[in-house]
This record gives sequence, structure tokens and C-alpha cells, in this order.
Amino acid sequence: MAPKVLVSDKLSETAVQIFRDRGIDVDFMPDLGKDKEKLAEVIGQYDGLAIRSATKVTPTILEAATNLKVVGRAGIGTDNVDKEAASKKGVIVMNTPFGNMITTAEHAIAMMFAVARQIPEASESTHAGKWEKSKFMGVELTNKTLGVIGAGNIGGIVCDRARGLKMKVIAFDPFLSEEKADKMGVEKVELDDLLARADFITLHVPLTDGTRNILSAENLAKTKKGVRIINCARGGLVDEEALAELLKSGHVAGAAFDVFAEEPAKENALFNLPNVVCTPHLGAATTEAQENVALQVAEQMSNYLLTGAVENALNMPSVTAEEAKVMGPWIKLADHLGAFAGQMTDEPIQAINILYDGVAAEMNLAALNCAVVAGIMKKANPDVNMVSAPVVAKERGIKISTTNQDKSGTFQGYIKVTVVTEKRERSVAGTVFSDGKPRFIQIKGINIDAEIGAHMLYTTNRDEPGIIGALGQTMGANGVNIANFTLGRADVGGEAIALLYVDEAVPAEARAALAETDLFTQIKPLQFDVA
Repeated sequence: MAPKVLVSDKLSETAVQIFRDRGIDVDFMPDLGKDKEKLAEVIGQYDGLAIRSATKVTPTILEAATNLKVVGRAGIGTDNVDKEAASKKGVIVMNTPFGNMITTAEHAIAMMFAVARQIPEASESTHAGKWEKSKFMGVELTNKTLGVIGAGNIGGIVCDRARGLKMKVIAFDPFLSEEKADKMGVEKVELDDLLARADFITLHVPLTDGTRNILSAENLAKTKKGVRIINCARGGLVDEEALAELLKSGHVAGAAFDVFAEEPAKENALFNLPNVVCTPHLGAATTEAQENVALQVAEQMSNYLLTGAVENALNMPSVTAEEAKVMGPWIKLADHLGAFAGQMTDEPIQAINILYDGVAAEMNLAALNCAVVAGIMKKANPDVNMVSAPVVAKERGIKISTTNQDKSGTFQGYIKVTVVTEKRERSVAGTVFSDGKPRFIQIKGINIDAEIGAHMLYTTNRDEPGIIGALGQTMGANGVNIANFTLGRADVGGEAIALLYVDEAVPAEARAALAETDLFTQIKPLQFDVA
């Protein structure tokens, strides 16, 4: 029997035809996604569900989806899909991460032109029958300095377009190497330098704990007088109230926003201010982009349903069904090793070296490599997946190398990941025990045996009495339950490490209390996806 797909949001007829041409039965009901009850009633008939943003794939929908194998999102954002529930249900979630990069970058450039020349206000004035030629005095982009916060996929395109406009481009991106910056023709700078020098600032980063409010009131105050700020990335990156005050005072000459902290944005501090251009999240809203992501998701879903090939999956690796049975725990281990290295590294990464030993060296190393790199890159971009991670790493100039070797020690096999920056190398190794659970077995060359949990705390110290007591007492005093406690040391009296697996995230107060003991040289909370 041919697979059956439901299209519950608006996709192009060309995309729908792709399913039909591939021999897949497809029902095109573009308004069904808005009717949750009806969707839950019929979803059990389908092997695949193709959506945009209107359909909400909730646990209730997934519970009713008795035959569902794949959800395909035409676009990059998957906030409307409960990925944890989908994973538990065994449903693959795919997106189309590269279909709207050019469109979003072009919108940012268009917004920069609009705010530089006050085009919306001038247009409104002229439509009203006025001829206020002297009122709308703009500025040229040529020879101006553009500060780009985030020089990844979209930010990189903006850099290229801006250089074509003869702008001086400076970029702040902790994961951009000097070598890559040179190839892009941009100057890599620190954030404070960018704020002080830029005539225009444009943001192109995801919304994470590290980027939230990156243009805070404090940072906005550091900007050059007369700066113009463009945000076509994510709401929440800029303190909109503080920006509004600086616009009123004249310190900021203009702003152009496509995204807002609260959407739909019915009210906002930036609305109705002079020389502020606002659009309703139109970054990906072009005919070409919408068509591209629709065609891409139809191809991906068809490939999976007919051949088992997995592309741009957010919740499983790109491996065959046969490989997945054996490799599942090893892929999870690879992700954990990458996540550890990524969370511990705050400098631009130059290289990632991966060693596969024993049985690990005989597996699908391409998938394992992707899992390692995805784990590392998630700190910078939570939307990264196993397919897009190597592309992102390549664009950032990160060199990836692998080494295979026969079984060399106690374990049947292991994976060792080494991250190289300009200042240091950091390594972590792990294996999969017979119970199928990944373990950390070495950190910084120090042997350990640590079970991996969702919330962990990593510390370093000199090997001396009192460490166990300080950790246990501090965790207890702050209501943190320790599930597993692992210690290791290089030699007697030398460098030592501790890795705590705890039931919940260690609060800042507990970390501060540990720091006050002066026993620890490093205290780092870690999080891992163990679902």
C-alpha cells in the first residue's frame, strides 16, 4: 500500500504534485491545521504530515497519530511541533533549514536602505499630498561601517551584500575564526568594539540564553551616536524599551524591526516613533522562499517514506533503519561528547578532531561525525541538526578530522573528541556500556566513569582534602539532589576533576557558594539531551 500524506497548511500545488509523482497518496487540506479537533480525528490515517506554522503538532495530535512516521515542516522553525513527544512516539521531525536564508538576508538589507533614507515616512507624506523634500534627509550606505552580530548562514550573506554596497563590515561572532573572517572580507571584532564603531548594526543570531537581550540597555548606551539598528533575526535580542528611549533622545537615529519580543505585535514601544520601520515578521515571506521550502519538504518526506533516507531530521540521525538499531546509543554518546566540548568552549573553534576506537571505528562514521559536530554547535545555534551542523562548521572555517584505530584498551570501543582553539585543546572521551548507556570515560586526559544525566556540574581543583565535602554540603544546602558523583585526578596532589549528575539544574547561588570556598579553579553547569 502506498504511503499516505496529509498537507494541513498552505503548500504550493507544485509541492503537492511531488508527492503524487512519487507514488504517494496525498490529501491537500490547507485549512485543516487550524481545526485541532478535526486534525486529531483524521491524523491516524496518515504516514506523513506536511505543515507550515499554522498546524500545532501537540501531544494530543501525536497520540491520535497511530500511523504517523514523519512530520515535515516547510521552514526552519519547529516551535509548533512538540519534538520530545514526537521522539517518544517514534515520529521523525524534519525541517528545511536553508530555503529562506537569501530571502531573510535581503529583507535585512532592504530594511537598512529603508531606515537610511526614511522611505516609509517619505512615502506616507507624499501619498498625503505633501512635498516635504527637505524633511527627509537620509544618509548613504557607501563607506559606512556595518556591524554584523552573528556571521553564520544569513549573517554571512548580509556581509557579502554589504561589501557589494562598498560598506566597511565588522562582525562579532565568537564562533567565527580569523581565517574565515579574512575569506569573507570582514573584520572580526569584540562586541564592545562593534558597538562603538558601527554606523549600522544588524543582528543575525538565534535567541538563546547567551544572545537574549544582547543589545541590552547597557550595550545600547555604548553605541555610536547616530547609529541605526536592524533586527530581522529574533525578537528578544534587543531591549525594545531602552531602544525606544534612545530613539527619542536622538542617540539612535533610526531602527528597522521585522521581529519583536511579543508576536503578533499589536503594541510595542517602538511603534509610531520617528524613523522606525516595522514589518510583521516578513523575513521569509517571498514567493521564492515559500516555494523553495515547500518543494524541499515534499522531496525529503517522499525520500523517507519510500526509501528510508533521512534528511534534515531534528530528532534522529541520518542513518538507515538497520544502522539505527546498533548505532543509536553511539550516536547519543557522540552528541553528548560534542555537547560537553561545546559547552566548555567559549573561544572560536579552529578544529574538531574525532578518534574512533574498536567497534566505534566500524560504524557509520559520517553520522557519528555529524552527531559530534551538532552537539558542539548547539551552544551557538540551538536549531542546528545533524545535517546542517557540518555545513555550519564549514562556513565558520572549522576543520574536522577523524582517526580510526583498532581496539586499543579495556573497552570494546570508544570515541574521543578534541576541540582546538587558538589558546588550548580540550578533549573528552566516552563509550557505551553493555546496558546501552553512554558514559564519559576521560576528560582532559583524566580517567573517570561517569553516567550522563540531563543536568550535571563539572568542577576542577587541586587534589586535596575537602572537595567531596564542599560539593556535597553545598548541594545539600541548596536543595540539589546528587544522583551520581564521579571523581578523577591526574596524579596525587595534581589536577583533579569532579562530575556531578544532579536531579535539577544547579542554581547560581550554589555555584557562587562553591566559588567562595576558593577550592575550585573551574565550576561549570552542563546540560544534556538524554531523552
